[in-house]
Amino acid sequence: MENTIQNHVPSQAIPRVLKLLEHDDLVVLVKKERKTRHGDYRKLPNGKHQITINENLNSYRFLITLIHEIAHFETYKTYGKHIKPHGLEWKRTFQHLMLPFINPEIFPMDLLPLLARHFKNPKASSDTDTQLALSLRQFDEPKNKTFIFELPLGETFIFRNNKIFKKGKKRTKRYECTELKTGKVYLFNPNAEVEPIR
Repeated sequence: MENTIQNHVPSQAIPRVLKLLEHDDLVVLVKKERKTRHGDYRKLPNGKHQITINENLNSYRFLITLIHEIAHFETYKTYGKHIKPHGLEWKRTFQHLMLPFINPEIFPMDLLPLLARHFKNPKASSDTDTQLALSLRQFDEPKNKTFIFELPLGETFIFRNNKIFKKGKKRTKRYECTELKTGKVYLFNPNAEVEPIR
């Protein structure tokens, strides 16, 4: 596990990350990309705890996701299972664990103000923070995808399940997009990654 984690987080973060993972009952697995999540945490039937993280994440997103999931583990240990998954206890734990990493030895300078703002009130996913998600994306491997908010109104695109959609108007936070085959309208997060049809 140690070697795998070291290949995925910024080198300056490795000692602190390894210290956080010094638990006999905690297992961290690096998995192939899952479309619906960057990582997850769960308590296993045998009493151990498991964190999984997608292998395709850039080192900064990997680190944020790993600390997010460690915060779930620490929150469970401290408060038990009868709290909201991303409630106040988790937010405070996530902030406490993440704070030592938010420095220029680990993250690029242009990410620091965005991280500081995000961690004033961390959300269930860093993807819901449009500015942070866009800034983190610059460190990804190149791919032929774009965020929905970058597409012009009326543009058609392919989403992960290979269905074709047309971008519609924005509601309060999400975009109404119509699946062309069925005419059904779906709501898309502005940061959803899609493949434009040009």
